[in-house]
Amino acid sequence: MSDMSALRAIMRQLRDPHSGCPWDLRQSYRTIVPHTLEEAYEVAAAIEADDFAALPGELGDLLFQVVFYCQLAEEEGRFSFEDVAAALERKLVERHPHVFGEGRQPDVAQVASDWETRKAAERRARTTGDLSELDDVPGSLPALSRARKIQRRAARVGFDWPDLTGAWAKLGEEMAELESALQRGQRAQIDDEFGDVLFSMVNVARHLEVEPEGALRRATAKFERRFRQVEALAREGGTPFASLSPAALDELWRAVKTAEAGA
Repeated sequence: MSDMSALRAIMRQLRDPHSGCPWDLRQSYRTIVPHTLEEAYEVAAAIEADDFAALPGELGDLLFQVVFYCQLAEEEGRFSFEDVAAALERKLVERHPHVFGEGRQPDVAQVASDWETRKAAERRARTTGDLSELDDVPGSLPALSRARKIQRRAARVGFDWPDLTGAWAKLGEEMAELESALQRGQRAQIDDEFGDVLFSMVNVARHLEVEPEGALRRATAKFERRFRQVEALAREGGTPFASLSPAALDELWRAVKTAEAGA
């Protein structure tokens, strides 16, 4: 069984009130959300690792989340999987008139601009009160990703530095304010100013066309890999890791970096 109808039949069986799985029967929209986020990150991890052998399985796990939400909705008479697929088909056609209608072939930048314009029009159609450019940016996004999305929305209407120079200068200003807060020892202000530094770093990343969430994941993975290698070197030297001096640890760290550079 490999088509969507078979997958949905399995999902219905898992949710059968009499013979289904007790865990699946206890779930709700809200309880599934953490699993959805986790599966999305596992897809990202497989792609970043070029692990295409694992990618089909990870994509399947993510697809299962969609099927699960649709099953819950069907049980409540809210919507069906077909409704979700139809809405997606309609949205893709409407947002790609250069493919399905107009016949013109704009460049990538124009396609992105047209996409955002159509999304803004859809937001206006859904909103009855005052409209903000920041409407419907999900609060559940990872903090770095949400900061980037908020900044991009603001930039669309001109609230942005004209180039990297302004963003870089703003980062320097925020760093100075953080240093001042540190000197005064004001805990709440330190937290606040540190947040401003992070937000400014996201702004710099945006101007550099760097995706900050992915960049931080890769930097963390690099640190983890090197730290594990430092631990291995310490074990090989027969010295307990915790007893190594800062200078000795730095020497091992540099050895790991040198080995990586020469690989």
